[in-house]
Amino acid sequence: MSAAPAYSEDKGGSAGPGEPEYGHDPASGGIFSSDYKRHDDLKEMLDTNKDSLKLEAMKRIVAMIARGKNASDLFPAVVKNVACKNIEVKKLVYVYLVRYAEEQQDLALLSISTFQRGLKDPNQLIRASALRVLSSIRVPIIVPIMMLAIKEAASDMSPYVRKTAAHAIPKLYSLDSDQKDQLIEVIEKLLADKTTLVAGSVVMAFEEVCPERIDLIHKNYRKLCNLLIDVEEWGQVVIISMLTRYARTQFLSPTQNESLLEENPEKAFYGSEEDEAKGPGSEEAAATTLPARKPYVMDPDHRLLLRNTKPLLQSRSAAVVMAVAQLYFHLAPKAEVGVIAKALVRLLRSHSEVQYVVLQNVATMSIKRRGMFEPYLKSFYIRSTDPTQIKILKLEVLTNLANETNIPTVLREFQTYIRSMDKDFVAATIQAIGRCATNIGRVRDTCLNGLVQLLSNRDELVVAESVVVIKKLLQMQPAQHGEIIKHLAKLTDNIQVPMARASILWLIGEYCEHVPRIAPDVLRKMAKSFTAEEDIVKLQVINLAAKLYLTNSKQTKLLTQYVLSLAKYDQNYDIRDRARFTRQLIVPSEQGGALSRHAKKLFLAPKPAPVLESSFKDRDHFQLGSLSHLLNAKATGYQELPDWPEEAPDPSVRNVEVPEWTKCSSREKRKEKEKPFYSDSEGESGPTESADSGKTMGRAGASQVEPDPCLHPPSSDQSEEEGKKRQMKKRKKVPEGQEGGSSSDEGSDSSSSSSESEMTSETEEEQVEPASWRKKTPSSSKSAPAAKEISLLDLEDFTPPSIQPVSSPAVVSTSLAADLEGLTLTDSPLAPSLLSPVSGVGRQELLHRVAGEGLAVDYTFSRQPFSGDPHMVSVHIHFSNSSDTPIKGLHVGTPKLPAGISIQEFPEIESLAPGESATAIMGINFCDSTQAANFQLTQTRQFYVSIQPPVGELMAPVFMSENEFKKEQGKLTGMNEITEKLTLPDTCRSDHIVVQKVTATANLGRVPCGTSDEYRFAGRTLTSGSLVLLTLDARPTGAAQLTVNSEKMVIGTMLVKDVVQALTQ
Repeated sequence: MSAAPAYSEDKGGSAGPGEPEYGHDPASGGIFSSDYKRHDDLKEMLDTNKDSLKLEAMKRIVAMIARGKNASDLFPAVVKNVACKNIEVKKLVYVYLVRYAEEQQDLALLSISTFQRGLKDPNQLIRASALRVLSSIRVPIIVPIMMLAIKEAASDMSPYVRKTAAHAIPKLYSLDSDQKDQLIEVIEKLLADKTTLVAGSVVMAFEEVCPERIDLIHKNYRKLCNLLIDVEEWGQVVIISMLTRYARTQFLSPTQNESLLEENPEKAFYGSEEDEAKGPGSEEAAATTLPARKPYVMDPDHRLLLRNTKPLLQSRSAAVVMAVAQLYFHLAPKAEVGVIAKALVRLLRSHSEVQYVVLQNVATMSIKRRGMFEPYLKSFYIRSTDPTQIKILKLEVLTNLANETNIPTVLREFQTYIRSMDKDFVAATIQAIGRCATNIGRVRDTCLNGLVQLLSNRDELVVAESVVVIKKLLQMQPAQHGEIIKHLAKLTDNIQVPMARASILWLIGEYCEHVPRIAPDVLRKMAKSFTAEEDIVKLQVINLAAKLYLTNSKQTKLLTQYVLSLAKYDQNYDIRDRARFTRQLIVPSEQGGALSRHAKKLFLAPKPAPVLESSFKDRDHFQLGSLSHLLNAKATGYQELPDWPEEAPDPSVRNVEVPEWTKCSSREKRKEKEKPFYSDSEGESGPTESADSGKTMGRAGASQVEPDPCLHPPSSDQSEEEGKKRQMKKRKKVPEGQEGGSSSDEGSDSSSSSSESEMTSETEEEQVEPASWRKKTPSSSKSAPAAKEISLLDLEDFTPPSIQPVSSPAVVSTSLAADLEGLTLTDSPLAPSLLSPVSGVGRQELLHRVAGEGLAVDYTFSRQPFSGDPHMVSVHIHFSNSSDTPIKGLHVGTPKLPAGISIQEFPEIESLAPGESATAIMGINFCDSTQAANFQLTQTRQFYVSIQPPVGELMAPVFMSENEFKKEQGKLTGMNEITEKLTLPDTCRSDHIVVQKVTATANLGRVPCGTSDEYRFAGRTLTSGSLVLLTLDARPTGAAQLTVNSEKMVIGTMLVKDVVQALTQ
């Protein structure tokens, strides 16, 4: 406790003569003390000969400026010290002058001569500081002096001073734009600078002053590409942004000839052997014939840019990674863009500000290049600690990445998010479910049923948002969902959110023919509370009244007149106008009868269903990573990304004449030594593709065997020898006559680098190929061993793929199920005895012998795997001829099937004699739905027949242990769980009877259970492989309980209904 007083005694109290006075508050410190009243003391301190006192005075003055205090009255005393020899004092004086020079222009001009002397100082820091302060004095009269200073500094020996000169150029241009031509000369001179310190600053000056002068970049393009990796991070961002725009004007689009590229991939990647034989001297000729070639061949300079920016994806700076990502997105071929996904996902571990910018760009990319981010789906899962804006952006990305394969996983995530306490996020989640339902028709019914279940949620905001989304979904197919509209109508008493009430009223009015009894009653209730409703609700009440008046005037005429009378005197003029307009339109009068004849067409016109689209859909016309893209509005100073040229400009403009004497300089040798470090092989076998580096090295070794310098760094002597050997090899390949020119050397360098890059890109494509092959596999029918192989490959994937369909009971294993669900592998053995098919529904009539003119056809579901395609249900068709004549050429005609359903026809039955019978097997993929498959049986005549499967035949049994069953059941709760209570009759109390009835109703496998009164069954749907888990709790007393857990909510609901019916008969 005694330390605090001692501290204040030391620091507080009166200071000695000539010493600075500190504040009494220990936390404030000496610099930020509040005792600044004694400006006279500061002036005295600045006038002394002691540098320590001057330094202390300047620190206090700069601290005053930092706190927003006015220190302008000290300007004369500070300006005197601009000639001080102490560098620390001089720096602070310059800081002060930059702040107050514009306000005190007359006094600042008095010190110009001192700054000019400072520009000749031997110390580079003084020269740079003098130029910085000179360029910061915003006085038009000294523009000529500033220009002269910038020109001299641009030729300075110190790169730091040249960098400061580049910084001064935009300042002078903003002060006097008439100096543009002279400034462009300085920029051109500085662009030729070979130091990394200057490169970023001069490109920034170029972007500010003359971004349209692309001709200044031509000669410096290759140098900038090669220096890029050593420039500071700020400069890297600026250079990459500029080179992106440059490349869009100078190179052909790598995606315009993709079809030709696919036809002739070898030439596209490696070039022809004739071109290699011609050697580097033929670069110009090759360049001129480039546009005439049919297959697309990437310009070597285009490849140079992509290759030199790729290592920067591992930069520590998020801005650099983002800049490289936008460059690849806008410039790279489709096959190579995928490399940026991993780097962007890495940035999601940064601060929330960085995440926000990255996710904005990922959301835009994921619309056009969805496959790029699909392997990293789990990285976009939402954490409870994420801020709301991050959650909503991740939700946007998840919705963009949702497809037929991963939609069950995505919906399961959304189901969890709905329970969040963040109301804005919950509302966005419900909207995302609506978007998934519109984009993926297969899950529309599931999403709709899930949203209907949310209507019973306690949270009013959740219910309101669900109503709004349901309204949009119902517009797509209203005829099938009359029950949902009735359910919504009942909610008008409880829901108080205006938007939700308005949506319900709009739905009832628009589809009033589906609810003819309920609609008038809703109008009656709304008429009662009309005066207390919000404006948006009142407008919809008027619309509902008008529509009901036109369709059901007997019941609603008086109600409509009452509502219109109330609206006529409403406070809001919109409602008053709408009421007058509606009255004149629907109630015919003598004067205005012309429009009332068309009232039905106006009010009850069919309206197109709304399209739920991403808010990021049209943002890609802004350059990614820019402020304009972030705001979705053109910001000041934004430069549009140019379109690709139709014909490639002359590539020879980027060739640089190198003097003969510089060829064998030490710098050139150093460059030769360092070249392997930044070569494409290092980039390819770096951390990004480390897993496959072995394959890459092995393939590249066929033509060239070199140790990776990162893995085996050679000694300096060894590397020099290797460099000389490589040069000798190159010279042997090139004819002697072509060895002289410097441009040909550069040409050989660029051509060899392009061939290296083409080889590595080819290798990259091969490495990527298995992933794309895996993605395509679920849609195509494969045999059982292939399915096993896929599951093993997928073990190393970042995110688990979708559940594979069941090919046969013997193939279904716990390891496959666990792998697909992202769980740990188990060693439970298969039990084929438990999975043996049980006969389901008996024979059913397909065609009666009378209707078939003697041909009778029955069918049964065999529950055996269909050999042609494991996704299909095997159906045995039994034919019998009860006529007197033989039936010939019996086959399936061209079927007209609903979307998603397909048929594998049985072989044609050539002849069926009178009294003879035959059986054929056909496969039907019902796409996990109970929709009927309609087709024709054709002989001399056509007979239209239809097979509609019971829901229990759409699945195949699967074996799992009790623990696995409970684990999977725990994942399928909430919207995925359907429970029903039932009373079992006395005849249905034994194990044998219960199991027989359940397995006869549904093709499920029995799961072992520890308790005697509980029965468990498991299976997977044939098409999508979704788990179906059934639990029957048959208590000795009281009602039994049946529970079905399944991702397919529709299947689960129907299965409960069928099993309850079977058990209670």
